[in-house]
Amino acid sequence: MIKKKIKILIFQIFILFFFTYISNAQIFIVAKINNEIITNFDLLKESKYLKILNPNISKLDDEKILELAKKSLVTEIIKTKELKKVIDVNSNNPYTQKQLENLYKSLGFENEDQFNSELKKNNNYSIEQIKKKIKIELFWNEFIYARYNNQLKINKTELISKVNNKKSEKQKEFLLSEIIFTKKKNEPLENLIKQIKESINEIGFNNTASIYSISDSSKLGGKLGWIKQDSLSKLISSKLENLKENEYSDVITLGNNFLILKIDQIRINETKIDKKRLLAELIKNETNNQLNQFSRIYFDKIKMNYKIDEK
Repeated sequence: MIKKKIKILIFQIFILFFFTYISNAQIFIVAKINNEIITNFDLLKESKYLKILNPNISKLDDEKILELAKKSLVTEIIKTKELKKVIDVNSNNPYTQKQLENLYKSLGFENEDQFNSELKKNNNYSIEQIKKKIKIELFWNEFIYARYNNQLKINKTELISKVNNKKSEKQKEFLLSEIIFTKKKNEPLENLIKQIKESINEIGFNNTASIYSISDSSKLGGKLGWIKQDSLSKLISSKLENLKENEYSDVITLGNNFLILKIDQIRINETKIDKKRLLAELIKNETNNQLNQFSRIYFDKIKMNYKIDEK
């Protein structure tokens, strides 16, 4: 009887070892950033998360979605490593909860519980893990602001003039999506633009943004939300003026980068102009645009300091 129990115990241990081995064998490294690894399991979780942020990417093939997930994780790891040099990334950030609320509401969830249920249904990140992602982005934005705020060039005189010249109480607003892209040193711009436009025709603007855009909005398929025409620069406003819903702009040059904007919807609101509020919005938007550009330039610079091995 004892021998029989021992045999059963040995068999159970064997089975446990076997399935543990099989399970481990299914997890493999797909990329390495210095000493930090990304596994196929990490890619799967990130790709599921990206699908929640931008359901349109589900139309892409699995290989392309996994490429987007890898790009997202590499960016997050590099930002985290850089931030650890100057701050404690595990410390609290007072804006995390508010940013989480903005995120799930923008995705159509009424409250955190609904968002959490969707995450669980997809075997995705926990709320705490999402908060950690949000916190890294908040710390990164604060880091970029501290580094470059003295280089911001805001022409307040021009913005004040724009506000004072605003007479109509009808305000046009655009629901916008963007693709911000850059070209390689020896790559003809015309070829890249043609490639992007062909992609838009084949898989749609938002999926193309996920693939080609270097902006943080790429995780959301390039979606920017509702933006008042008054808060746009004169150049961008002029590019959108004659466009209809579901049309996109010509290529707009932004320093070393290039921008394509798509109008998803247009609405006109009857409202009394609050010139003080409008000026504050214009300054905020121009500040964010410049900081985003500084962020992309700085990230591209530090990325060269990391050894990225892709399997």
